[in-house]
Amino acid sequence: PEGLGAAVAGVVPVAGAVCVAAVCVVVAALGGGLSGVADGVRTAAAVVLALVAAELLLRHCTRRFGGVTGDVFGGLAETAATTALTVLALGG
Repeated sequence: PEGLGAAVAGVVPVAGAVCVAAVCVVVAALGGGLSGVADGVRTAAAVVLALVAAELLLRHCTRRFGGVTGDVFGGLAETAATTALTVLALGG
């Protein structure tokens, strides 16, 4: 319904999402790189793998549920964080 105060859910443009993801990877690599090149690469890899894991879960939930809910967004955040922390913990 249109009118005063009506909110319509939008979609993030793919180009915008890819740009934000790329910036996150670069910032993570630079931050990790303060401890050495290997740490920079590991940190960037952790972010990339976290993004991939979250994207796979999002696609599964969208296909399975026909959309997303707040619980799905929470699951995406937890999956991404767990993936990134696991990659960082397994590093040298």
